[in-house]
Amino acid sequence: MLDVHRLRVLRSVVSTGSVQGAAALLGYTPSAVSQHLATLSRETGLTLVERAGRGIEPTAAGRSLASASDDVLGALAGVQDVVDNLRAGRSGTLVLRYFASVGAAWMPRVVAALDGEFPDLRLVLQHAELAPTPHAAAPDLELSVARLHPAPPVGYRSHDLLEDPYLVVVPAGHRFARRERVEMAELEDEPWVDNDIPGAPCRSLAIDAAAACGFHPRFTVDTHDFATALAFVAHDLGITVMPELACRVLPAGVVPVPLVDPTPVRTIRVLVRDGVAATPPARRTVELLRELAGR
Repeated sequence: MLDVHRLRVLRSVVSTGSVQGAAALLGYTPSAVSQHLATLSRETGLTLVERAGRGIEPTAAGRSLASASDDVLGALAGVQDVVDNLRAGRSGTLVLRYFASVGAAWMPRVVAALDGEFPDLRLVLQHAELAPTPHAAAPDLELSVARLHPAPPVGYRSHDLLEDPYLVVVPAGHRFARRERVEMAELEDEPWVDNDIPGAPCRSLAIDAAAACGFHPRFTVDTHDFATALAFVAHDLGITVMPELACRVLPAGVVPVPLVDPTPVRTIRVLVRDGVAATPPARRTVELLRELAGR
């Protein structure tokens, strides 16, 4: 296969008309240019240049080969542009996986910022609590709860974002609604409204905190999301225990109260794939998430 670099040298000699001109254009010495031409002649079996007075002149074969190389060199320049754009984050794809409460609280702002700063970047959003579609791409960044991934999966690095304590959310007329805090043990006889899928790490944190007080929650209503659970609480059908981040927007008729003794706390982190960690979009995403968590 022909060496593209030597084709570029030949093209420069033809365009400038001399070895010295090509050397100045490429930043080489004249002897280096001559060596590249001699090697390319041997590789092709063609006489590409011939002496003309004190200089050289491209042969017809040399001009034809230089002309034919234009498309190759142009295509390579286009490939380099793609590489440069990908490296700078101006194009390509970034796959972001998130879960419900951070999806509502953070993801719209993150996506809006990335869309404005990297307009040619394609963002793919994946909901972590939904079954993945066949052949779904592995996430480049994944918002996760530390309990789910105590150690980062192979190929990812982890950045802690937020310690998110749990609250008990009660109907506005409940006896706990005017309290400054409620002990976990006081919830033993309360009807609970479930708000997450079985086995979910965020659900397990609340159940484990209750177990530490010697009881298992008495679930009277099963829902699998925070918004539906809050609607049941607003209708005085029970209490629910959920992370503070999920309590930022509450319906009328409910009151959040801090939980103590113990306070369940979830650690929210972002997992970043090693292959994209150094790219501007990935770095900016982590920066945005830290800013939002800090608020």
